[in-house]
Amino acid sequence: MYVGRFAPSPTGPLHAGSLVAALASWLDARSCGGQWLVRIEDVDTPRCSATAAQTILAQLAACGLAWDGDVLWQSARGQHYQRALAALLQRGLAYPCGCTRRDIAAALAAQGRQHERHGERPYPGTCREGLNGKPARAWRFHTKKYMENRDSALMQQALQAIFLMDEHLQHWQDRRLGAQQQDVAREVGDFILRRADGLWAYQLAVVVDDGEQGVTDVVRGEDLADNTPRQMLLQAALGLPTPRYLHLPLVRAADGEKLSKQQGAPAIDVSRPLLALAQAAAALGLPAAPETSTPPDALAFWRAAWPHFYNRAP
Repeated sequence: MYVGRFAPSPTGPLHAGSLVAALASWLDARSCGGQWLVRIEDVDTPRCSATAAQTILAQLAACGLAWDGDVLWQSARGQHYQRALAALLQRGLAYPCGCTRRDIAAALAAQGRQHERHGERPYPGTCREGLNGKPARAWRFHTKKYMENRDSALMQQALQAIFLMDEHLQHWQDRRLGAQQQDVAREVGDFILRRADGLWAYQLAVVVDDGEQGVTDVVRGEDLADNTPRQMLLQAALGLPTPRYLHLPLVRAADGEKLSKQQGAPAIDVSRPLLALAQAAAALGLPAAPETSTPPDALAFWRAAWPHFYNRAP
């Protein structure tokens, strides 16, 4: 059975870009009779607001995007993330890290690696073999160890088949972007599972929640596609299934930048829900609903059209 989800971070109300993701994930679920869940990703508590969360839920309801079951709140799920971290530690797939950002920058510079991908420096593995007297600040996934173990198994399979591919790459198929790959160990390194401030990292929380909620399909903006290979590694390491992924085109401001709360994108006007929905549908390339449509009529129209525009095949 299809299970989809919309998982906003309540750092502000929904804007035009986030409504596109909400509408797309709702249409994808409803077009095949699946469930659509709402999860409030408020694990980053200093940046999140309960008021913003309630505003988001009210905006979804005003637009007719009804969800199934109870809303899941990440801020109440620390015990679930702790169990996942403990399981990884038991297998040697997580370790404590005492590095600051300055330490990481210095280590990369010493290796001649000064490139930053999306503002994030790939971790050079300084604390893999121990903290060397430094206090533990964060906890990281041992990407290198996991990939080496996985690659060894893949190598045996490849040799048996007399065919060897780039087994160190993480491959996946996106429903819109097509075939994708990433060398996680090199491009990202050992990514954080629990932050230095004690908060749970997005990568771990989203994987645990998707697994426990039985999410089969993730529909979200293409700016999050870069996270997919890390999440797939964690899913495999924790014995969780990997959903199908559909990464959507982004809504951009006049200057070409992605609309975001940080850039002051205005909240959607829920006093005119049909207009807000029509703009979101147009951003997805869906046809205009009949002029006489009410919001429920328009949603039904786009639900029928959806499979012709976004193939559900993995």
